[in-house]
Amino acid sequence: MRRYPRIGVLALQGDFREHRLMLESVGAEVVEVRLPKHLRDVSGLIIPGGESTTIGKLAREYEIDEAVKEKRKKEGLAIWGTCAGAIWIAQRIIGHQQPHLPLMDIAVRRNAFGRQVDSFEALLEIAGLNTPFKGVFIRAPEIVDVGSQVEVLSRYQGKIVFARQGNAWATSFHPELTDDARLHEMFISTAKN
Repeated sequence: MRRYPRIGVLALQGDFREHRLMLESVGAEVVEVRLPKHLRDVSGLIIPGGESTTIGKLAREYEIDEAVKEKRKKEGLAIWGTCAGAIWIAQRIIGHQQPHLPLMDIAVRRNAFGRQVDSFEALLEIAGLNTPFKGVFIRAPEIVDVGSQVEVLSRYQGKIVFARQGNAWATSFHPELTDDARLHEMFISTAKN
């Protein structure tokens, strides 16, 4: 059996369970991260979709935000923010003041694809995948601007929905709400053992 690095999923709010199940389906060992000590032995961290303001406030309250920042700086922690998680790790949030952890040189606009009732699925062309990936968009943010070190991996109707800066990823959509584990496997491969 293939040996994967241990991956954490921020489990304060949102759809962390779905990410855990997707990671486990491909053989990864998963840690639900609720306190700084839970980050100790993880090589990657997924910040799930949910409510970005709540995630930010709880992460600050439990001092996870500083622990994540420190682990990324010292150990190169791989980070993947999906939907609300992408907002939390963005350098800039257009039109909103809220707690966030500016780890990626991107600017995001919350709810750019509409409200909850406007949720939809779309087939996305993603760099590194040979066939389209079904993106699930629920109150999804748009990545409206990227820095010079950021690579755009996918767009939907011209809007950036997947960006990568080294081993930090931001996706506007929810890959954990599909039965396609390819992006989770790709993310695992960016985390150091």
